[in-house]
Amino acid sequence: MDPMPNEEEKMNRLRRAMYSRSLSPKFKDKERRTLEGDRTDISEDWNRKEPELQGTMVAPRISTAWSGAVRWLGIALVAFFIGAVGFFAYYFTIGGGSSPASSGNIGISISGPTRVSGGEPTELQITISNQNQVGLALADLIILYPPGTRMSPNIPTDVPSQRISIGTIKPGGVVNVPVRAVFAGAEGGQAVLKAQLEYRVAGSSAVFVAASPDYVLAFSSSPLTVSIDGNTETVSGQPISLTMTVTSNATAPIKDVLLSIGYPFGFTFSSASPRQVSTGLWELGNIMPGTSFRVSLNGTLAGEPGDERVFRISLGTRKTKDSPGIDTVFSETPYRMAISKPFLGLSVSVNRSNGGSVVVTPGGEVNVAVSWKNNLTTEITDAVIVARLSGFPIDGSTVKTLDGFYRSSDNAVLWDKTTTSGTLASVASGAEGTVNFFFQMPSSDVLQTLRNPNLTVTVHAAGKRLSESGVPESLQSTASQTIKVASDLGIAAEGHYHDNPFGVSGSLPPQAGKETTYAILFTVTNTTSKIKNAKLTAVLPVYVRSLGPTMYAPLSEKITFNRDDGSLTWVIGDIEPGVGVNGAAPRQAAIAVGFTPSTSQIGTQPVILKDISLSGTDAATGADVSRTAPDVTTNLLNDPGFSPTEAVVVR
Repeated sequence: MDPMPNEEEKMNRLRRAMYSRSLSPKFKDKERRTLEGDRTDISEDWNRKEPELQGTMVAPRISTAWSGAVRWLGIALVAFFIGAVGFFAYYFTIGGGSSPASSGNIGISISGPTRVSGGEPTELQITISNQNQVGLALADLIILYPPGTRMSPNIPTDVPSQRISIGTIKPGGVVNVPVRAVFAGAEGGQAVLKAQLEYRVAGSSAVFVAASPDYVLAFSSSPLTVSIDGNTETVSGQPISLTMTVTSNATAPIKDVLLSIGYPFGFTFSSASPRQVSTGLWELGNIMPGTSFRVSLNGTLAGEPGDERVFRISLGTRKTKDSPGIDTVFSETPYRMAISKPFLGLSVSVNRSNGGSVVVTPGGEVNVAVSWKNNLTTEITDAVIVARLSGFPIDGSTVKTLDGFYRSSDNAVLWDKTTTSGTLASVASGAEGTVNFFFQMPSSDVLQTLRNPNLTVTVHAAGKRLSESGVPESLQSTASQTIKVASDLGIAAEGHYHDNPFGVSGSLPPQAGKETTYAILFTVTNTTSKIKNAKLTAVLPVYVRSLGPTMYAPLSEKITFNRDDGSLTWVIGDIEPGVGVNGAAPRQAAIAVGFTPSTSQIGTQPVILKDISLSGTDAATGADVSRTAPDVTTNLLNDPGFSPTEAVVVR
């Protein structure tokens, strides 16, 4: 290889310098370098490691064949992209994709009432319209129901969703689907109903979905309601009592009903009737239409004066027996109770019962006890306690008190230091006591014009204490109790021979060994309140047999006989107030019996019907009511034309 021009020029300059007289003396001998003893390793092959180039970018060589392949791949990708764009442009403008079945062109609307009654059947209609240019195939309507929805009042199982097959919906077609369901929810609450349409289009196996807007239902009433009876104010640490009455407004039985009470902070449970299955939870079972269920709760509530505690009471059902609580809520009711610590703690008991309401009978004596206690750390002076009766008039002449004064002008009983021999003149801290008064309830004749009569005893207390600055302060406190009057239910049973609607058989006086037939007439009356689930029972002695016929009682009121024990049962049902009073007709039934006396009964007036009892539930008070009638004997005092000499068995 020819030397580079610059290398040749350097050699020429060096040659001229060596032969120049002026330049050669300037050259100096250089020090000679010694030979290094290190040997360089020589590889056994011809390959050698190339040194790495630091900081230098070296472009790799690309073979001509590879660069050609890359060029053809780029051309193919560009051609594929152009072809795809052309295909989709053709399909969605001229081809079959120009009229797709878009969900935006499918209308789903739900029409019907927006306010419904919980537990009652509701009619809705779902309208589906197809505005696409192609049909919808294999269409299914899916309805998503809110929790607690049932298909019928008689079906207890909740239905979360429902699938309805529609089939094919033509382009521009409209389909109306009626829906009937029973919705459940709390009064004033809301529930959301949704509808979806699943469909396919021709030439595709994909499933498409269109949805409706949410349809909101508002509940105007609940299938179950609860009323709460109790005080709205209590003293910290004192016993409280709440009574919850659950009533069914539905037209069909509601199965597996639960009552839940959320206890507030500071509440201490003491007892309940019936017993709770877990903390704050009661299983009420199946509640029939129009029936009620009562739950009583007792405990104490602690807190600072001015605090408010809230009991949260819920009604509903659960999906399965394994559910720990309510799954579907029918009713939610908050019950607020204020806590106070008055200077003089007051509590009222009637006939030794307090809390909620107390039931008394017409004409009965009522004992009211007012207990008081000084809750302050200081002394109270000149304390006065006043009890007033309100609701309906009380005969003032029947009001008696041993340590107070009855003031007839305003129907009030007063206690102060003069009536209590100075006890209320100065009440030490923590001191307590009781004052009493008595009165008699009006008779049934007086109360029979009233409906669901109630009487309220309201107690007020006042007194004085010295403040920290030494200034007298006036103090006040109050308590109350409700007294409910039970309806005066009446039952009479009479034997008849001469006035026998079934016909006369046998002789009077009755003869030993020969049968004489009698008719026994039952008469039922009622005054102030409705009696529910009334039933009359009686027993036939072994020597009296039932002849089967009955009269007066409607077919719905069954009178049955048990030949094994001789018992008789008349299922009366409900007895309205005012039955048999003030000229109104009573409830009556008559049965026919046959009496065959024994020789051992000669000279006696044997019993032909005994153990006559009438029972039921007072709808106003919730209390059980029971009445009895004297046994019916052969002495037919109320039979026209009957003589007392015809009552004794003869030979």
